Amino acid sequence: MKQTPRFVLALSLVPLLGLVSCNRSTKRQIAVIPMGRSHVYWQSAHAGAVKAGREENVEIIWDGPPSEMDFSGQLQIVENMINRHIDAICLAPIDRKSLATVVDRAAEQKIPVIIWDSPVDTQSFVAQIATDNYAAGQLAGDRMGTILHGTGKVVEVASQPGSASTVAREQGFEDKLHQSYPAIRIADKRYGMANFAQSLAVAENMLTAFPDADGMFGSNETGTVGAARAVKGRSSHVKLVGFDSSAPLVEGLREGSIDSLVTQNPFEMGYKAVKAAVMKLNGGTPQRIQALPAVVVTRENLNDSVIHARLFPDLDAYLK
Repeated sequence: MKQTPRFVLALSLVPLLGLVSCNRSTKRQIAVIPMGRSHVYWQSAHAGAVKAGREENVEIIWDGPPSEMDFSGQLQIVENMINRHIDAICLAPIDRKSLATVVDRAAEQKIPVIIWDSPVDTQSFVAQIATDNYAAGQLAGDRMGTILHGTGKVVEVASQPGSASTVAREQGFEDKLHQSYPAIRIADKRYGMANFAQSLAVAENMLTAFPDADGMFGSNETGTVGAARAVKGRSSHVKLVGFDSSAPLVEGLREGSIDSLVTQNPFEMGYKAVKAAVMKLNGGTPQRIQALPAVVVTRENLNDSVIHARLFPDLDAYLK
C-alpha cells in the first residue's frame, strides 16, 4: 500500500492548525477568587464581576473554596492561577496572614492582584476594594444603642478569628458601644466560624446563659441567620442587629425577628475589582484604596429603590 509522503501530510494539517488557532480565545483571563461559593453574598460579587467582564471583554474565571474556613484550599487555588500565568487575580483573602505569601508571589510573577472584601498583610497588591468594615461596625453599634435606649445587655455572634473584615466590624461595634453607650454591657461573644449550624448553636447557648440579654449582634450572614433562628425559635424579646443580606434575612426583617441589617454592596465590590484589574492591565493606575460605605436597612426603608437594588441584584442576568 502506497504511503502518503510526510510533507504532504504535514501540509494537509496546516489548515486545521490555523482553524484551532483562530478558535482559541484571545481574551484576557481574570481570576476572581472569593472566600466561599455558597452564600448569596459571594454570588452577588460573582454577578458584579461578570458584568464588568462583559463590559471589558475579558474572561472571568470564578473559583473559590466551598468553605470560608478553608484558607489552605484558597491558597491552592491562587497558586494554580499563578502557575497558569493568568492575566490578573482578584482575591478576597480568607486569612490576612496566610494569603500574604501568594499575593507576594503573584506580584513577583508580574500578575497584578486586586484585593477585595478583606485586607491582606502585604503591600504587594495593586488595589484594595472593600467595605469600610470598622465604620460599618460602628453603624451597627449606633443602631443597637439607639434601639436599646442606651442601656442593657448585649451578646455577640462573631464570625471567625483571622478574618480581617469581620474582626474590624466587630471591633467597630464594640468600640461604638463603649464610647457612646457606656451603660450597655457586652456580656458574651462567641464565634460561629462562618457556619450556619455553629452560629445557631452559639446563639442559643448565649440566650440560655443570659436570659436577660436585651440585644444580639451577628457580624456576618451566617452569624445573623443563626442568631435570627435562635431568637425566633425562643420567641425572644432580644433585639437583633445583623450584618449582610439574603432572602431569609430580609424575611426576618419583615416579620420582626431582626431589627435591622447593616448591608454591604458585594455586587459593586466584584464589579469594581475587575474594573481595577483591567485598568492596571491597560497601563493605568487604579485608586489603591477604595472604601465602600455600608447602609443600615430597617423595615422603614426596606422598599426604598436604592436599598432594594442593593439587596436584590439581578443575579440571573449574569450567572445563568
